[in-house]
Amino acid sequence: MAAIMRLNRCTTVKPSAPTWEGCLPLSEIDLVGSMKHIPTISFYPPPSQNWLTSDDTVSNLLKKSLSQALVHFYPLAGRLRWISGSSAAGGGRLELDCNSKGVEFIEAESESKLDDFGGVLTPVTEYHNLFPTGDYSLPIHDIPVMLVQLTRFSCGGISLGLAIAHAVCDGQSAFHFVSEWASLTRSEPVKTTPYLDRKVLGAGELASAPLHDDPTGYYLPELLPDNDHDRHHEVKSDNSEQKSTVETIMLRLRKDDLEKLRKKAKDSGENPPNRSYTRFEVVAAHVWRCACKARKLRAEQPTSLGVCVDTRNRVTPPLPKGYFGCGAFDLTVTGFSGELVSKPLANVACKIREKVKQVTNDFVWSAVDYLKTQPDLTMFRSDSLELCEAPTPKFYYENPNIGAVSWLTLPLYGHDFGWGKEIYMVPGEIEPESSFFIPDPRGDGSIIVALCLQTAHVDSFKKHFYNDIV
Repeated sequence: MAAIMRLNRCTTVKPSAPTWEGCLPLSEIDLVGSMKHIPTISFYPPPSQNWLTSDDTVSNLLKKSLSQALVHFYPLAGRLRWISGSSAAGGGRLELDCNSKGVEFIEAESESKLDDFGGVLTPVTEYHNLFPTGDYSLPIHDIPVMLVQLTRFSCGGISLGLAIAHAVCDGQSAFHFVSEWASLTRSEPVKTTPYLDRKVLGAGELASAPLHDDPTGYYLPELLPDNDHDRHHEVKSDNSEQKSTVETIMLRLRKDDLEKLRKKAKDSGENPPNRSYTRFEVVAAHVWRCACKARKLRAEQPTSLGVCVDTRNRVTPPLPKGYFGCGAFDLTVTGFSGELVSKPLANVACKIREKVKQVTNDFVWSAVDYLKTQPDLTMFRSDSLELCEAPTPKFYYENPNIGAVSWLTLPLYGHDFGWGKEIYMVPGEIEPESSFFIPDPRGDGSIIVALCLQTAHVDSFKKHFYNDIV
């Protein structure tokens, strides 16, 4: 989008009252998967109240309430730092320095109008100027954990872009924070106090003997030699190459389409399920199969689906209410392309269900202990927070694999900062060969599948995505 964007000012917002200062250990679940800031953008219509039309009023309100929210969520005002001074010396392990250095708050204005974006189905690449990004050329201890960008459009509408380091919190915790921030902006009290002690997931403690050699399943299949004709389309580690070879798409699964998929899964398969498959199980199975078809993988090609499982209620006792950190655990489901596309949808959904069922209390603690015993955690990451020390990641999704992250049960909507609820929200960016499942903001039961694929496979994927529903 060619509209002019102006960055007006950047300020640092600190907690409005003194908070605990010191080192907060991170759990092993915090230290794997993505290390970068995860951006989201929420869009709001023009405020109807006259007193909110001033350019400074909204930003001043948000900064004041943000400083109040940071008293409760003070880890967001801190900085990450390497244990032992560097990534190499500490095995890629980080800790959180709660030092109240604050959150970066950017104010911008755009000549665009909300209508220019076209709504929730607009590819996320159109939003690249609407969320802040961390400067990863800096040392980690100089990069804010959280960045905010308030953008005012020419129509009077607003977008609020957030970027929070994934090592500090996952989606559940991030939207908990946003909900409480919105409440404080409306002069209402915090509803659920965040639980900040990560020792409930073994942070900073010694490992016990893991029950399994590698419960994580992070080692992903590679393309077989006969599929090398596709390699010139593949995503490379260089960012410019990624941008030139992948494409983001937003696809809507209407409620009746979703019900057709669920019925198709229930009525087929080798073993009828004892309960209907969930929305996530059938959509993830559908996306995985369509990706295999679009990529024209050989039947004997192994392929993995990466899924994210929330452990909050899978450990004993469950994590405390309001647990603030990463409670979501990544694991992979593996199969062969020929098996996935030739057998009914139910078989693929069942494969996903059975893998997720393995995430029990014993599994989670065994995985944590396994990660504690690893001399270097960088191999379990999809990226790095510090480019000068970034290893070549071994855990990332590329052809023939794909990631699927469900935001279907997260509190994405209803965040009223005093001028009404958002129209819609989107992820600011999607990693190559990954997907997000988002509830349609219209609340009609539809699902938005946000997906980033190699450009050469996009048209074929779209065809299978809709044709294979019936």
